Amino acid sequence: MASGEMKERVRVLREQGRSPKQIARALGMSPAAVAPLVRAVAAEAGRKPSAPALAGCWVSSDWAIGLTLRGQPSWPGLPAPAESGTSGMVTVAVAREQGGSKISACTYLVDAYCLGVKNATGPQAMDRRKLPEFLFQTFRAYSDSPLPAPLDLAQHLVFGAIEYARGLGFEPHPDFASCVGHLGDWKGPSVIGFGRDGKPLFIQGPYDDAASIIQTLEDNVGRDEFDFIGIA
Repeated sequence: MASGEMKERVRVLREQGRSPKQIARALGMSPAAVAPLVRAVAAEAGRKPSAPALAGCWVSSDWAIGLTLRGQPSWPGLPAPAESGTSGMVTVAVAREQGGSKISACTYLVDAYCLGVKNATGPQAMDRRKLPEFLFQTFRAYSDSPLPAPLDLAQHLVFGAIEYARGLGFEPHPDFASCVGHLGDWKGPSVIGFGRDGKPLFIQGPYDDAASIIQTLEDNVGRDEFDFIGIA
């Protein structure tokens, strides 16, 4: 693999919050071989301009159902609605200024109970006048309108869910790498406790390989340490 391609893979993994040791394992390299690439990526990041100004951030209104929180963040959607059903599937949208009437938007579909970032789209450039239609299409599967939210809520949801899912054996969707920049810099850890009431819950979707996901959960957390809802 060319050195430029390897450095780009290191950059993506660092943006996902991986430590140098985790990057070495992911790439099948020794920590000593990875270290200069990590330093080079860090040096380049220091020279990069800051992310474009935030144009807006939105989350699905029921994002907090089944999740726990440390502290008392003043985020929209809290306290969580008192619903007996399951939720766990959260959509996040982040828009950045692009100059003039143009903005750029990314979306993130987050399984907050188990799989982390299941999908990501963007960056999608558009005229600002198209933003209401974009938000309608992005959140149309939900019964309520999306909540305007501070960027730190989006960061805690998306990056926190990635770290939680990684502990269960799952990586974010590959397209997340092209969307991570819209979330900006974030140090972590998340104040959100993921899983349904603290326990992994895999709710099977129509395109999920349920057998593989269940095997991964059994291997990483144990047969009786997660819940499963299959397709009827």
